[in-house]
Amino acid sequence: MRKLLSIFAAATLLAGVSAHAQTASTANASAYHYKWYDGQGQMQFSDSLTADAMKYGYEVVNAQGLVIQHVARQLNPQERAAANKLAAEQAEQQHAVQERAKAEAQMLSAYPDEESFKISQQQALDTIDQQIHTTQTNLQIQEKALTDLLTRAADIERAKAPVPKFLADSISTQRNIVTGQRNALERQQAVRAQTVKLQATQLVRYRQLKAAQEQPAQ
Repeated sequence: MRKLLSIFAAATLLAGVSAHAQTASTANASAYHYKWYDGQGQMQFSDSLTADAMKYGYEVVNAQGLVIQHVARQLNPQERAAANKLAAEQAEQQHAVQERAKAEAQMLSAYPDEESFKISQQQALDTIDQQIHTTQTNLQIQEKALTDLLTRAADIERAKAPVPKFLADSISTQRNIVTGQRNALERQQAVRAQTVKLQATQLVRYRQLKAAQEQPAQ
């Protein structure tokens, strides 16, 4: 009999624990509520998520009335496109910053002192100057060729004879060549001027980086 009573007591205890667990589970399931503001700015509450809550954004509130999570509202197609564009721009900016830091680190590694950095800059200018010199030489040759053609045409006109078509066509072609050479020279000279300005900025930055690199660690 005593053993039977013990078994009955144990069964009763297990049933009570199970009922308590089910009650606690039910309480936990309904312990969270959802709060949001509708299109008119009115605060709304619900025990379950609704279409309006997801549309306007909502907050998850626990049984003590504390907000434990905030969920932003759904974006319309235009807003989503704008958000994607902004995210892409921010990612591009971050990538640019990373690339600049990488380039600056490589610059410091390649040029341990200012003198070596200046030599590298001068070599770049020397290359541009060589290109300018080559173009100037070619331009002088083409201008002389054009002058010779014009002289021949002038001699024919002074002789009261018509300028042959082939000569007129040659003059037109040569003028175009001279114009192309002059334009190329102007572009190269502009590139040199821009390079000088860029190198001045780069030198300032190099000095800043070297100064920061040489500061003692704190």
